[in-house]
Amino acid sequence: MPLTRVSLRRGKPAAYRKAILDGLYAAMHETFTVPEGDRFMLVSEHDADDFDYGPDYFGIHRSDDLVIIQLTVSNTRTFAQKQALFRRIVERLGENPGVRPEDVFINLVEVAAENWSFGYGDAQYAKPAPQEA
Repeated sequence: MPLTRVSLRRGKPAAYRKAILDGLYAAMHETFTVPEGDRFMLVSEHDADDFDYGPDYFGIHRSDDLVIIQLTVSNTRTFAQKQALFRRIVERLGENPGVRPEDVFINLVEVAAENWSFGYGDAQYAKPAPQEA
C-alpha cells in the first residue's frame, strides 16, 4: 500500500514517466512513511479524445501536460500528513520531470486496512478479532 495510478496524455517518453513514479514514491516515503519496497504503481496513457479535464477549474490554469494521480491508501494518516504529501509530490514532480504545479491533480482514496491483499488471498493488514473467552 499505497496503490498508485497515474494518468496522462500519450506521448511522454519512458524517462518522464519513470521520473513521475520515482518522485511519487519518494514523496510517499518521506511524508507517509511508506516502507522500502512498498511500490505498486501504474501509468495509463490516453489519447487526446480520451483525456478530458477542466482547464480552469478552481481558477487553476491546467495544460495538456496535466498529470492525474490517484493514491489508494489505508485510512491511517492525519490531515497534516496528507497536506505534506500533496506539497511534496508537487515539489518532487516540479524538480523532475518538470511538471508545473498547476498540472498536478491528486486524489486520495482511503480504505480500511482489511481491504488489502498482497498475495495468497490473505488480508495482511487485517488484525484478527480478539478471542472470546
